[in-house]
Amino acid sequence: MAKAYGGDISLSPMLKPKVAILITDGTNCDEELYYAFEKNGGDPEYVHVNELRDKSQNLKNYKILALPGGFAYGDDVASGKILAVELISFLKDQLTDYINKEGLILGVCNGFQVLVRTGLLPFGNLGRMDATLAQNESGHFECRFVKIKIEKSQAKLLDTYAGQTLDIAVNHGEGKFYTTPQNLEKMEKQKLVFCRYSDEGDRKTQKYPANPNGSINAIAGVCDPTGRTLGLMPHPEKIVDLTQHPNWRRGNVEAKGGFIFEGMIKFAKQK
Repeated sequence: MAKAYGGDISLSPMLKPKVAILITDGTNCDEELYYAFEKNGGDPEYVHVNELRDKSQNLKNYKILALPGGFAYGDDVASGKILAVELISFLKDQLTDYINKEGLILGVCNGFQVLVRTGLLPFGNLGRMDATLAQNESGHFECRFVKIKIEKSQAKLLDTYAGQTLDIAVNHGEGKFYTTPQNLEKMEKQKLVFCRYSDEGDRKTQKYPANPNGSINAIAGVCDPTGRTLGLMPHPEKIVDLTQHPNWRRGNVEAKGGFIFEGMIKFAKQK
């Protein structure tokens, strides 16, 4: 039986859901993402975006599509913009088919920026942006650990972890989630926020440094209305082992980042 938060899962290789770790020029957290999915019972493979474009690979062969952090194409124009345009322009039909067949998608940090700029988050409107990730209010790159709290949301695969808080790494310069008041109200009403930045009292917060970027409503991670496409600015793949925490020797911290990988793998196995 699996242990909570990233314990080893004993599965036959044939039962392990296949995970496509999407890579291109500038992605640099793909190895950590690969390790996190493998540790939690997945069967990850690196898939270059050009392999999808030339049809030597196809998303239909995978249960999960994961977009890692980094600086895709150097984050020219805006963070994640060029890869988002590439996905919309050349892979729209393949993505639409994958989504319609209930494939799971995860975007972490730069991957989250890509999903927002494609329009897949927060409302699943591929090709239309309904939100953005702007420059951090601090005016500089944030690279440290913060706290997030997991909430009940449309991402039912994470229901088991609702109410939990965890220490988690952030590494970004453009992480401020922002949208219009109308879209924000719609997001909150539809329960599309699955985690928020929290203070030491486990309360959502707008205050710096607990909220590292000034995200509206302390939003750290969102899902689409189906609950199968998820994205977050923090890096759960960087805290799946205790020794990844900067204070691990003190004995009063936990490695809980595996929650999202464990939840997605369990859900994928049911499909």
